[in-house]
Amino acid sequence: MATFAIGDLQGCYRQFEQLLDLIGFDRAHDRLWLVGDIVNRGPDSLEILRFVKGLTDAVTMVLGNHDLHLLMVAEGCASLSRNDTIQDILSAPDREELVHWLRQQKLLHVDGNYALVHAGLLPSWSIAQASELAGVVEAVIRGEEFHEFCSHMYGDQPDHWNDGLSGYARLRVIINAMTRMRVCTPDGKMDFKFKGMVKDIPDGYLPWFETPDRASRGATVIFGHWSALGLQLRNNLIALDTGCLWGGTLTAIRLDDRRVFQVSCGEREETRRWQ
Repeated sequence: MATFAIGDLQGCYRQFEQLLDLIGFDRAHDRLWLVGDIVNRGPDSLEILRFVKGLTDAVTMVLGNHDLHLLMVAEGCASLSRNDTIQDILSAPDREELVHWLRQQKLLHVDGNYALVHAGLLPSWSIAQASELAGVVEAVIRGEEFHEFCSHMYGDQPDHWNDGLSGYARLRVIINAMTRMRVCTPDGKMDFKFKGMVKDIPDGYLPWFETPDRASRGATVIFGHWSALGLQLRNNLIALDTGCLWGGTLTAIRLDDRRVFQVSCGEREETRRWQ
């Protein structure tokens, strides 16, 4: 049995199929860990959502900002934007079943020394604290409070963590960190506008994973969300968003031996294996 972590899919179903073929995925024995943003912006969000849901226990996924956007639109708390490609899900006969399944997914998955999250973890959060905070938000998304929470979820403030936060502000910071953050100050103030390369990070900010004395540094954090960052493999860090949606590659890593597999998302049907 092997466990494969895979970067942001964003509706790129054809490349996802190619990657599964490349890694020799066997749903009866292997496991997939998905970093979130499985839907939106790409052409085949409905197909991917149905397929991933159908994998049942063979898949573990965490929610990304695009997955949450789908839930918000389905709940009537947000509108479709010009670049959204989730209308096929909203119009599908199995819409309610798909949306319900998506609401059951995690914000953070911890297994041994691995932590799977879409965007990142704030510097002051240990894995144990982050897991506890994620569980609070997951319960709200799954529960009867979700509709009320939807109208309060969007927003950039507060932009930093404080143990004294409560109510919707507390929930919003947790979601924003885990699904939207790329950079922050050493003390954890987040900037949500920045999406570029590391060399262009605004003064005073740095990648969330390079903050001094980050409390989660003892674990290996697997994440996506930051396509301009590209593939990053470190002892305690695996970044997997390699920009399939933008013509880059779709990347999987076999956690058992850290072997990397990639398929091209450009015009050529190339595949690459990294030894």
